[in-house]
Amino acid sequence: MGATDDALVDEVRRRYAEAAVKVRAGASNTLILEATEADSCCSPAASPTDSATDSCCGGPAAEVDNAFGAGLYSADEAAALPAEALAASLGCGNPLMVAALNPGEKVLDLGSGGGIDVLLSARRVGPTGFAYGVDMTDEMLDLARANAEKAEAQNVEFLKGTIEDVPLPDSAVDVVISNCVINLSVDKPKVLSEMFRVLAPGGRIGISDVVAEDHLTSADRAERGSYVGCIAGALSRTEYLDGLAAAGFVDAEVEFTHEAAAGMHSAIIRAVKPSA
Repeated sequence: MGATDDALVDEVRRRYAEAAVKVRAGASNTLILEATEADSCCSPAASPTDSATDSCCGGPAAEVDNAFGAGLYSADEAAALPAEALAASLGCGNPLMVAALNPGEKVLDLGSGGGIDVLLSARRVGPTGFAYGVDMTDEMLDLARANAEKAEAQNVEFLKGTIEDVPLPDSAVDVVISNCVINLSVDKPKVLSEMFRVLAPGGRIGISDVVAEDHLTSADRAERGSYVGCIAGALSRTEYLDGLAAAGFVDAEVEFTHEAAAGMHSAIIRAVKPSA
């Protein structure tokens, strides 16, 4: 990586370390949710004309609503989790609704943060299945492991690593999920190829991410929000589809769900690794 890429990675790591520390030291659950979601990757800007510093992850001007973070999980899902796992939810979707997990499957969550999607995945796949989480931030890993202990989850493991270099062998899992993290990578083709590598033949991905409309240039995206805010680094729909095809996936689709900034959408991304 170049110096610019290194700086972006360090900024992302710092932002999520700070979020994890906030959650673990929070005075109350309400305050935790407010502080964390205001910094979340997919909180909308206060208005369409706000600067990058006030957009997703950008600062106190971000508006909190139920379209982001913990608000995207059902009451039943929320009730099954430690409050700290919900408070650390910084995503733009609910990838479990996308992936349709089955009992006995092995699942990998890229950028697992406080562990909310790993813990919910573990419940979905049951005792015969398993859920892995990969994160590069020590503070988030500590939080996730503490949440797993509180939830008494036995079929989970949180691994330190990057989403560009997943610490799992080939064909290790049946499903890969991720929640508003791939847009933060400085090497997205490597992430897509790693997803393909760790999936067993016939495996699938079910991802939530921020995706740009095709007409927006890289400069247009940067005008709408910061890199660490999940906006400037987002792929366009065509870039996503082309990248998945280049990695070897088939039956890829990108479905916009709701707008995160002008011309930028939270989206559902699905694709399959061929069986043969």
